[in-house]
Amino acid sequence: MNEIKCPHCSKAFKIDETGYADILKQVRDAEFEQQLHERLEYAEREKKIAVEMTATTVAANKDAQIQELRAKLDAEAVARQLAVTQAQQGAERERDALAAQLEQTRQELKSRLDAAGVSQKLALNEAVAAVVKERDQLLNGFNQLKLEKQLAEKALQEKFEVQIRDRDEAIERLRDLKARLSTKMVGETLEQHCETEFNRIRATAFPRAYFEKDNNARGGSKGDFIFRDHDESGTEIVSIMFEMKNESDGSSNRGRNEDFLKELDKDRLEKGCEYAVLVSLLEPDNELYNTGIVDVFHRYPKMYVVRPQFFIPIITLLRNASMNALQYKSELALVKAQNVDITNFESELDAFKSAFGKNYELASKRFQTAVEEIDKSIDHLQKTRDALVGADRNLRLANDKAQDVTIKRLTRGNPTMAAKFAALGDSPAPDVKGD
Repeated sequence: MNEIKCPHCSKAFKIDETGYADILKQVRDAEFEQQLHERLEYAEREKKIAVEMTATTVAANKDAQIQELRAKLDAEAVARQLAVTQAQQGAERERDALAAQLEQTRQELKSRLDAAGVSQKLALNEAVAAVVKERDQLLNGFNQLKLEKQLAEKALQEKFEVQIRDRDEAIERLRDLKARLSTKMVGETLEQHCETEFNRIRATAFPRAYFEKDNNARGGSKGDFIFRDHDESGTEIVSIMFEMKNESDGSSNRGRNEDFLKELDKDRLEKGCEYAVLVSLLEPDNELYNTGIVDVFHRYPKMYVVRPQFFIPIITLLRNASMNALQYKSELALVKAQNVDITNFESELDAFKSAFGKNYELASKRFQTAVEEIDKSIDHLQKTRDALVGADRNLRLANDKAQDVTIKRLTRGNPTMAAKFAALGDSPAPDVKGD
């Protein structure tokens, strides 16, 4: 036996295992409803993801892909409707089974409580009524959730149909634009069209620009047009090599834009242009080239592919971008000129140093020769001085000797001379013997 407590009067009464299991099963219906709610939320998230993926795919594709997406959407809608129907039918079956079980349990409890007493019968009825009320609330919540889900599906379906309708209108506009372009170019080539479009705005937008056909084929090939623009001082702002490619709708050999990029890059380098642009009507169904200006820097540097309607915008875009770099180009040219002046100055300085070195070497040699000659003259003068000093010493000695000469010394030991000197003067005759 199990004991059950009434939530209202807090009175406990006992019930057998079978009745307890039936009531417990009814109480667990709330968990079933919770699981059902979670499954519906999961289905809603799956539906939302599927719709977002479908919308993304629809934005990237056109006629055949739209039809395919419509078929997929219908299939997914049918599958979702079938899943919801199956879930609803399963829920209804379980609800009916639970109702039948509840009724059976009620009858069993009624028969059992007839003998159990009025108080226990009232408490059990209240407990059963509370369970039934909770079940009804859950069923009402489920029905409300189902209604909200249907409304959300309807709103999403309407939104998706609006997007498909807008996409169809965009496709029709593109087709009409293509038809008008083709009509406009009847009787003239793409080159003539681009030249006419440029000449219409040349005077106002590009008064100092050069835009002429490339007639120089010395390198074996040539582009269609060369564009060059300069500022007031004559400094080049930007230069572009243009190539125009077109083909008729009935042509059997369909060209690709990529087939002409290598030759265009070669022409750009040979003619000294900074940029290269391919104006093309090839691959009309390629969404990459239909979106606008496409850069192909990953294949060739400074190269773009555009449709004819973007011919003037690409020139304006590249020119304005180069105008910002014009100051740096001028400064670079000035630096280069200064480097040339410095190089010339260094060359002249080296030439001066070389000539000065040669003159210095010759002067140094002559100076050394003069110094050597002076040294020789100094040696000669020193010898002459020494000779003069020796002569002076000899003259002094001779003078000394002359001062010491007297008649007495001259006639000493010479009587004859002494007699003669005596006869010449009054002086007494010198002593013949001498001292």
